[in-house]
Amino acid sequence: MKYLHTMVRVGDLQAARRFYCDALGLVELEHRDYERGRYTLVFLCAPGDEAAQVELTYNWDPEKYTGGRNFGHLAYEVDDIYATCERLRAHGVTINRPPRDGHMAFVRSPDDISIELLQRGASLAPREPWSSMANVGSW
Repeated sequence: MKYLHTMVRVGDLQAARRFYCDALGLVELEHRDYERGRYTLVFLCAPGDEAAQVELTYNWDPEKYTGGRNFGHLAYEVDDIYATCERLRAHGVTINRPPRDGHMAFVRSPDDISIELLQRGASLAPREPWSSMANVGSW
């Protein structure tokens, strides 16, 4: 058995790409349009880690997706949790659970998918403004 990918349905492919690629830093591996089925698949991965992929599924006929919290979350290990959260914030992403402990943070995609960010190795020393920030919304 081999892990292949996690599929996430998205309502706006461009907004999803801005979030996952521009803000979060994932790399697009493949883009497939299926005219007959009226959907698009976009495969993403963390740089240098093609074995763990996220499949964005965009259905061309508009649908409203709910229940993102029921999905659980995607989790990524990062080199610097503070720098990652600052990059996300600079892209307009709300940090729902700030990295007060220097180890863990949560954000949400435009489609309300929860993303957990974990510091690689030991937790970083608590740092402002993160250590004083409150949670926002649900994560």
